[in-house]
Amino acid sequence: MLSPFLAYLLSVVLLCRIVRSQYSSDQCSWRGSGLTHEGHTRDVEQVYLRCAQGFLEWLYPTGAIIVNLRPNTLSPAASLLSVCIKPSKESSGTHIYLDRLGKLRLLLREEDQAEGRVHCFSIQDGALFIEAVPQRDISRKITAFQYELVNHRPGADPQSLSAPCQPCTDAEVLLAACTSDFVARGNILGVAEEEEQTSVTVSLSRLYRQKTQVFVSGGGRAKRWTGFVKMPTQCGVKPGEGEFLFTGTVRFGEAWLSCAPRYKDFLRVYQDAQQQGTNPCHLETD
Repeated sequence: MLSPFLAYLLSVVLLCRIVRSQYSSDQCSWRGSGLTHEGHTRDVEQVYLRCAQGFLEWLYPTGAIIVNLRPNTLSPAASLLSVCIKPSKESSGTHIYLDRLGKLRLLLREEDQAEGRVHCFSIQDGALFIEAVPQRDISRKITAFQYELVNHRPGADPQSLSAPCQPCTDAEVLLAACTSDFVARGNILGVAEEEEQTSVTVSLSRLYRQKTQVFVSGGGRAKRWTGFVKMPTQCGVKPGEGEFLFTGTVRFGEAWLSCAPRYKDFLRVYQDAQQQGTNPCHLETD
């Protein structure tokens, strides 16, 4: 028979263990298995992911999981973020819903996931409710996707990876030159229309910054880089003469265009801001 003090101490220890286990999935990525609660097909597990990007992989799905995607720091700007997910083409075994205050809205059916398309939604739309599709054989079913938290330019569609087609303001150009995932000077070699986007082939004479290697060096004495940038088909871009300052974001390994003024126009804006002392950063413009 435990004394009241020992019983209280034991209850505190157990409570601490429960709290710790509830938050053991607070990380960038999560990998789990439905076999851990097979036979309890109505179980719902909470998953917490608090990074700018990562992945989820749920093997042999049974029951359901609720995936809470949040940035790792709290700020008023966090409410403006969008969440983008890109299912694996082998992803199957579940339907994916948005869960806002207990109300479910279908985001992806099981058959939709095999297309591997990116789907975006506002972070305020809620968590992901991923429900296993009942079936006799779960041994070959795996639900898997990558995710990224996206900070959209004002006016952008939160359900899209791309920026709006209208030209950037001078202030937006200067900010993009200082904060974008890639910043480069170059020209357009070609334009290819794809199913839901336009792919622009670019040749770069100056690469100021790239978050990941989306542009590759061609080698040789006259150092240049080449690569592709994506943009919406409705922007109507065409190949032509002249240099541009290309800026944008890297999403799921692809470069998406944001602000792209002609380089001479950027140079004028940059030099005016330099004279006024309002440049948010320094770029070598020689």
